[in-house]
Amino acid sequence: MVNTSIVALMLAAFAAAPASAFAPAWAGQARRTASATTMTAESSADGQQLRVDRRSAVSGAVAAAGALALSSPARAEAETFDVTFDIVNEDGTGGAVVIEVHPEWAPLGAERFKELVSTGTFDENRFFRVLPGFIAQFGISGDPAVSAKWRGQNLRDDPVKVSNKRGTLTFATGGPNTRTSQIFFNYGDNQFLDRQGFSPFGTVKSGMDIVEKLYSGYGEGAPSGKGPNQGKIQKDGNAYLKESFPKLSYIKKASL
Repeated sequence: MVNTSIVALMLAAFAAAPASAFAPAWAGQARRTASATTMTAESSADGQQLRVDRRSAVSGAVAAAGALALSSPARAEAETFDVTFDIVNEDGTGGAVVIEVHPEWAPLGAERFKELVSTGTFDENRFFRVLPGFIAQFGISGDPAVSAKWRGQNLRDDPVKVSNKRGTLTFATGGPNTRTSQIFFNYGDNQFLDRQGFSPFGTVKSGMDIVEKLYSGYGEGAPSGKGPNQGKIQKDGNAYLKESFPKLSYIKKASL
């Protein structure tokens, strides 16, 4: 429903200003609507007076108000938002980690992250690759069916606008335009990842001390190391991880 107070204000402005005044600088659609408003002229009995078609003015104002209502959510989507991870460490040192997400850094990555959180993809999710001083990686679902869903949903790369500094979050990739659901925390200042196209989308707002205590005893993943095999995680999920790597830290719940 269109806010009638907005319409009333626009009609008042219409009487004192040209149609172009109805087009705020931020509302291209409203500007196009206002400029397209029909201004009809009719001759009076003596052919001298002009009459503005007020019905067109009303429809133009209503359309502009509608454009305002439609554009507001789009602007809100670009605003910074927080995500909370409730992390469980095997030694009992877990807790809440708050992540500040910046869509202006990496719009596609931020939107994908939000979708993954809202669909519960990160709940009961294990940190399967924790390398002190480098990264802590997660994002393969404990449910093989969920993993299969995301595996083919590749995301286009975002340009790198922010460096991979300590505390930032970035999507893991297998090459250009291959981001899906795997993400890592940067433990160190890993600027060399910038040149490889890794684009951070958020940063730890609070709880970095908890992130630093994620269990790292299994080391690098197989086949390079003795840690979890990503292929087996994809296939068998948490059943494989709980049996073979029971000490892994995990996200109990992720929430917006």
